[in-house]
Amino acid sequence: MGRRNKKGRNITGIIVIDKPKGRTSNHVLQQIKRIFDAKKAGHTGSLDPLATGVLPICLGEATKVSQYLLDGDKRYEVTCKLGVTTDSGDSDGNVIAEMPIPELSERFLNRVLHSFLGQQQQVPPMYSALKFQGQPLYKLARQGIEIERKARTVNIYDIILLSFTLDSFTLEVKCSKGTYIRTLVEDISLSLGTGGHVIALRRIESAGYVMSQAILIESVEEKAEEGIFALDKLLLPTDQALPNWPSIRVDDEQVLALRRGQKVKVDQEFDSAQIKLFDSLGCFLGLGEMSQSGIISPKRVFIEEDSP
Repeated sequence: MGRRNKKGRNITGIIVIDKPKGRTSNHVLQQIKRIFDAKKAGHTGSLDPLATGVLPICLGEATKVSQYLLDGDKRYEVTCKLGVTTDSGDSDGNVIAEMPIPELSERFLNRVLHSFLGQQQQVPPMYSALKFQGQPLYKLARQGIEIERKARTVNIYDIILLSFTLDSFTLEVKCSKGTYIRTLVEDISLSLGTGGHVIALRRIESAGYVMSQAILIESVEEKAEEGIFALDKLLLPTDQALPNWPSIRVDDEQVLALRRGQKVKVDQEFDSAQIKLFDSLGCFLGLGEMSQSGIISPKRVFIEEDSP
């Protein structure tokens, strides 16, 4: 029996959504996929239901760069409520402890925050989308099941104290992929001599995409009412992703070879092993890796698609 064709358009591009509070990233992804009537769609890193902000969504062949965008650095604004801890690390969870809050000063806060800069080991929370034997940890946590989690290496590049009160503080955090802001906030609160949990979280940058590019879902729906042409103009070109990757053009014969999964040789050389590939007309072809000798290995190469 032949493979059934997926329904939807062969539409390719990236749209940056300002994820609303109270929605899962996957729910937003499926809604955008339906609005665009896209065959394929994928996001570039989940946000908690509590969180809002930058959620890049890749459509069509752009899903081939989603993993690389997932690996990009992130920037958040987060507000912590001190003196109360919850089982989930945020205000969506159940209160498990209350404790006194020491008197805080800007100097003391900044000294503690500075101690969290740099590379470190972080144990993912039970309330996370990580899976154990195929089951998301958060589902196990809701059943009262605790699973041992391995610490992972994360990097906190910058922490800026935006404001604080007697029982709260707000930070801007730039961090590597895999960083759990809820865990970071809990650890900071413990270092302050109390407990704490996240009451507001907003991602303001993800893999180079920023809030000024983000669009509300309601605005996407309004564009859809104007027609497909107006809707598709919201998409950002896939070749604008990964702006720090060097680019190289290949000839038509090399394009065919790369699409067949074959390596090709070029005269140019780059210090970076990861490159963006373009054909002779400047059309984005996909991603590859190049050796110092100029051998290009295809990694995520776009296929030729019919027009939508």
